[in-house]
Amino acid sequence: MLALRRLLETLEVLQVDNARRQGWSWQEIADALDVTKQAVHKKHAGRPPVGTRREA
Repeated sequence: MLALRRLLETLEVLQVDNARRQGWSWQEIADALDVTKQAVHKKHAGRPPVGTRREA
């Protein structure tokens, strides 16, 4: 079960990044995930996109 949860989380991160690159709004992403805009923004807005590094 843990492996499935991690896979799901990884896939969500990748798809949110893809959606943002394609110009989707936070509301559109939230609707697709069936969560609130605030929930998806809080979870994903503060992290760098996959494949980028944060400057130390």
